[in-house]
Amino acid sequence: MSSKYPIFDRSRLKVKPLAERKSDLSVEAWLGLDDPAPEFSHPELARVAARLDEARRRGGARILMMGAHLVRAGVSRHLIDLIEQGWIDHIAMNGAGAIHDWELARIGATTESVARYIATGEFGLWRETGELNDVVREAAACSLGLGENVGRRIAQSDFPYRDLSILAAAWQRSVPATVHVGIGYDILHEHPNCDGAAFGEASYRDFLIFARTVERLEGGVLLSFGSAVMAPEVYLKALAMARNVAHQEGRVIRHFATAVFDIVPIRGDIHRELDKSDPGYYFRPHKTILVRTVADGGESFYFCGPHRATLPALWRLLRSFE
Repeated sequence: MSSKYPIFDRSRLKVKPLAERKSDLSVEAWLGLDDPAPEFSHPELARVAARLDEARRRGGARILMMGAHLVRAGVSRHLIDLIEQGWIDHIAMNGAGAIHDWELARIGATTESVARYIATGEFGLWRETGELNDVVREAAACSLGLGENVGRRIAQSDFPYRDLSILAAAWQRSVPATVHVGIGYDILHEHPNCDGAAFGEASYRDFLIFARTVERLEGGVLLSFGSAVMAPEVYLKALAMARNVAHQEGRVIRHFATAVFDIVPIRGDIHRELDKSDPGYYFRPHKTILVRTVADGGESFYFCGPHRATLPALWRLLRSFE
């Protein structure tokens, strides 16, 4: 049986080379480890650094979940160093994060103007970006995670800027890097070579890899940078699975720290939910990551500021432990 509704014929699409696209961000915007970053300070940031240090010493999970804007903030080198030094032992990102990471490694530029290209129907339809679809299909065929195979392919490529790839750095150091995709969210899904089943299989494997890491969250730390939906929702489901098994085995996953880094001001006490009549109630990182999931023994922190300032500030604090 097949659907009674007609579908879009992707063979009609015209896909152009990336060389014809004007990218809004180039490699010159990426900070070096010794470059000055915007100032950021917060009295509780040192406590998060201390929790990461304790988790690293005791073997607790050190998870960093991120939206694509963390890549675009130009702080990939800082994040890669956190991976290399063992401060972070799992990276979780959305599909757009993987796209930016791939484009940056490949051409030293990323990000296109929606306003510029949506009017002509060119938005997202770039040939070299679309080759990621073949990498995803390969991941599914080889029983690899989506982030795992993208990182592997970048690391083994001759891309001129592969040293800036977060996914490649994670793969090289056997640190899980998972990509959590929503179908229709990303420009890859526009392309004629997109295989929805492959995305489902590879990204679901990444979800199970992520859930396995969450099983080690007792005594660990979970950080979320700029992800209003993916991070709180994926984390919530994975934590439910991990606690389900832990309960059966007589273990607990209660004593851990969470920290949200974003630019959204939170009114009132960050450790309490807002009333449902308040629009802020629907900011999921607040109620999910900062309140509900740590209510029985954990602690949480919130840092409001641009990622180009907050991640380097945390990185500087962690360097003092070395």
